[in-house]
Amino acid sequence: MGITNGRSRQRRVAVGAGLCAAAGVLVALMPGAHAQRPAVTGSSPALHRLYSVPLPSVADGVPAYLPRVATSQGVRNMLFLTTRDGRVLAIDARSGSKLWQRQYGPGSCRINRGNTPCYTTSSPAIDPNGRYIYSYGLDGAVHRLNVGDGTEVRGGGWPETATLKGYDEKGSAALSIATARDGTSYLYVANGGYPGDRGDYQGHLTTINLTTGAQHVFNAACSNQSVHFAEYPAKPDCTHVKTAIWARPGAVYDPGTDRTYISTGNGDFNPAGHAWGESILALHPDGMGANGDPLDSYTPTNYGNLNDRDADLGSSEPVILPMPKGSRYQHVALQAGKDAFLRLVNLDNLSGKGKIGQTGGQIGRLIPVPQGGPVLTQPAIWVDPRDQSVWAFVSDALGTSALRLTIDHGTPRMVAVWKRGYGGSSPIVVNGVLYYAGTSNIWALDPRTGAVRGRDTSIGYIHWQSPLVAGGKVFIADSSAHLSAFVAPGR
Repeated sequence: MGITNGRSRQRRVAVGAGLCAAAGVLVALMPGAHAQRPAVTGSSPALHRLYSVPLPSVADGVPAYLPRVATSQGVRNMLFLTTRDGRVLAIDARSGSKLWQRQYGPGSCRINRGNTPCYTTSSPAIDPNGRYIYSYGLDGAVHRLNVGDGTEVRGGGWPETATLKGYDEKGSAALSIATARDGTSYLYVANGGYPGDRGDYQGHLTTINLTTGAQHVFNAACSNQSVHFAEYPAKPDCTHVKTAIWARPGAVYDPGTDRTYISTGNGDFNPAGHAWGESILALHPDGMGANGDPLDSYTPTNYGNLNDRDADLGSSEPVILPMPKGSRYQHVALQAGKDAFLRLVNLDNLSGKGKIGQTGGQIGRLIPVPQGGPVLTQPAIWVDPRDQSVWAFVSDALGTSALRLTIDHGTPRMVAVWKRGYGGSSPIVVNGVLYYAGTSNIWALDPRTGAVRGRDTSIGYIHWQSPLVAGGKVFIADSSAHLSAFVAPGR
């Protein structure tokens, strides 16, 4: 999970937000997806760049990948990107040439009704059937487009409303797709606020049934109202504000518990008032809780201090850890935070007290981020095929580190193994190589040691952009509005 975005299969592999298999267990992932390829061997002092092409606007997330798409120009392996100004771009993955584009731009939308045009840092997702691409638009809706030519599918609920207050509520996170235990596939769309936490916004998750088009809204503030809120004094409204859902994956689904998990940022924590700031929340796969509240919750005991310091717990989403034998816990996740700590939580009993609205209850002690610094990215998880050991990789502005899962008298712990001073965006591990990108640098490392397997220094400034590895290539967008492609090390 980390930024290992998922993969969905049906005769071909689609790479984007969704699901990915790890150690035989399906885990929900975030942007930066990969498709399985033969194992990487050998080493290289550099990543070999294939191309760097300009984009009409900055894509501030991760591409989605779909092979063998029928287009008017023949069958193509395709990349899809969502840009900050609301475009959906379809790119030939082999050459970098644009195949089609659509735009759902800001129009008159201005952030907090000021002078700056609204923007998004979302990433697109590919339908499990490989026919549609989903993208967040600055009209406050999610759009369903045919992958071959970009024609929009309308009707049956599409385009789907994600916010009625796009000037206050930002689409920060990637779109993601999960298929629940009953076989139903859902699209998750998270909304938070713009930098500065101003305006009348409530973090919320919109969950869309991809078969019926029906949607549910879970509001992290005023969770007893399953609606899209209007701006006060219009109705329906909520007196609580903030509680953004803004981490890179948006939402994470765990097949082991058949639940979807979200984490929230600054905002009121008041269970009696249905307000869930600074918390991890468990929902049904359709995005619903129970009796107007989440199914389960974890909230740090120092939630007030986190709120006062703008140290969002929800700067990342939970990362599912495959549990080895000997653990007394069956389903565990790692949660990184803006407070420079990592936490282990029991997904079957988030607070450890068997009910919602409690505080504390994480497994063991808080884990300092090895390199220090707040984590605003998504960690990656890797199961080493040599010995089935479970690793986590964390990148932030101060560096990148590796931690290995151990079981101590039945209790899971994370032990730091290595760290390096070069930081960056959310990492991924593909075929035994760890990839991540920072400004002017994209790295390929040995995940066991941190040794450099490949590096390129030609890319531009990196904000939320993170790598995609598919078809033996590494793709990365940057804030100079370019898309670059490299041959993966050992190819």
